[in-house]
Amino acid sequence: MADKKESDDLKRVVDIDRVIHEPARFLILAYLYVVDSADFLFLMNQTGLTRGNLSSHLTKLEEAGYINVQKEFVNKIPRTILSLNAQGRVAFDDYRKQMKQVLDNLPG
Repeated sequence: MADKKESDDLKRVVDIDRVIHEPARFLILAYLYVVDSADFLFLMNQTGLTRGNLSSHLTKLEEAGYINVQKEFVNKIPRTILSLNAQGRVAFDDYRKQMKQVLDNLPG
């Protein structure tokens, strides 16, 4: 019976959302989870990612349908505003629950 439980616990790890599980994307989503929106420079400064790296991770999150990207100009300067949308919030909540369950069920 213990083997079945261990197998179920391992399955939970395999089912983890790989888009969110990548550390940089997890960090981005964690920041966006606690604010209404953030601009690109704020996220770049908070995460320590380079422009190119942040941009690439944001593209993956946008393609997954987790974030909204709004581009605007302020005094002729481009500004990118990012926010976690409803689908992203649900996915992040699910990820948190799955990870908590996996960690809580570790032996020891």
